[in-house]
Amino acid sequence: MALKDECCLFGKSLKQVVNSRMRLFVTGGAGYIGSHAVRRFREAGHDPWVYDNLSTGHRSAVAGSPLWVGDLADERALTAALSSTRFDAVVHFAGAALVAESIREPLHYFAQNTARGVALLDAMHRQGIDRLVMSSTCTVYGQPSGDVVREDSPLVPINPYARSKLALEWCVADCAAAFGLGAIVLRYFNAAGAHHRGDLGEDHTPETHLVPNALRVALGQEPCVHVCGTDYPTPDGTCLRDYVHVEDLAEAHLLALEQVVPGRSVACNLGSGLPHSVHEVIEECRRVTGHPVPALLSPRRPGDAASLFADTQRARELLGWEPRHSSLDNIVASAWAWHSRHPAGYGETPHTPLVFPGSSGLRRSA
Repeated sequence: MALKDECCLFGKSLKQVVNSRMRLFVTGGAGYIGSHAVRRFREAGHDPWVYDNLSTGHRSAVAGSPLWVGDLADERALTAALSSTRFDAVVHFAGAALVAESIREPLHYFAQNTARGVALLDAMHRQGIDRLVMSSTCTVYGQPSGDVVREDSPLVPINPYARSKLALEWCVADCAAAFGLGAIVLRYFNAAGAHHRGDLGEDHTPETHLVPNALRVALGQEPCVHVCGTDYPTPDGTCLRDYVHVEDLAEAHLLALEQVVPGRSVACNLGSGLPHSVHEVIEECRRVTGHPVPALLSPRRPGDAASLFADTQRARELLGWEPRHSSLDNIVASAWAWHSRHPAGYGETPHTPLVFPGSSGLRRSA
């Protein structure tokens, strides 16, 4: 089917399949991207309910929304949450997302991203929920042969993280064909930045993303930022990446909800389409903060591609999406506003979920 025809098919469905107010089940909604999406859903008049084990999420990031503290591996907890009310759609953010860790611990990544995702699909099917927006990753493309990555580019993942996400994408597509699940899979490039109000932002332990690590150096919390690899086949020898503002990602999820059609699964790239090198990003952090950000040249990280940036035509035409906040200066400025006001992040201790066969560790808080 041609892209124009596909867009028309989804566009016609908008008023037919979406109520003016949707009740949403948001897995991983207390995390970095999920919390921004939850806020955007509420601003748009929807009713998001968060399901998160708080292993990397933060309770205060979703204050004001119902929060179920539970793990997707806990069948009783997941069923209890999904059956507690009638949900119109599921937005799936939950998962593990560290490339280097996935190489050391592949079983953990297939358990977190693939097996738990399958458990969610099974629970949705049993509850009769047939609409899904799923978080995925640009790393499913592996080492692309060209500079710009399209959705029909070869899928050649080169690390367990990417393979675990692609396996779930395939399962979602098979569910669409088998019993009418409707899904839009959003393949993120490099999420960055923070909410323009300055009260939501990035707070990971450990932190592996370049922008927050460079800003931690500017704050005096770290002595230097590591530049992992300077011998890539790029203009300055460092990796080229496509950075997309987290508020643009949140908007894409809202728009995707409005375009899901039962029985079809479609993937969309989400990026700015503009590559920036590691050196460029660090220099922008120096400019925005007015602080020196010393850089330590380090070996390549295993599993990193030299260059990845997005062709976003499908997201623009299918969803009506535009990355309005994703200039590098805005990304760094918004992140700096968050980190400088919240140098300790949310100040919460990560929750360690305990999940046993047949148990239910589900807790709900308003």
